[in-house]
Amino acid sequence: MPRAELTLIGKPGCHLCDDAREVIKAVVADVESRADAPEIVVSELSILDDQELYDEHVEDIPVITINGKVHTFWRVDPARLTTALLGVS
Repeated sequence: MPRAELTLIGKPGCHLCDDAREVIKAVVADVESRADAPEIVVSELSILDDQELYDEHVEDIPVITINGKVHTFWRVDPARLTTALLGVS
């Protein structure tokens, strides 16, 4: 079974991160309800806990990665995220 490791990189108190978290939650629930769904593992990292993440992403949060590759930043498009998760092989 394909596996998608989705990571939300953000920080506490970030309203765009809160919005992204809600979109991710809804999209993952929708994708997981499908017969062809990959296994999806969602994690979250804070730029405040990792200087390297801070240096790389401070201007871009929230950043969403799928299997280690940047999928998007700032705003999460539900349709685009759904397509990306279903396309994981």
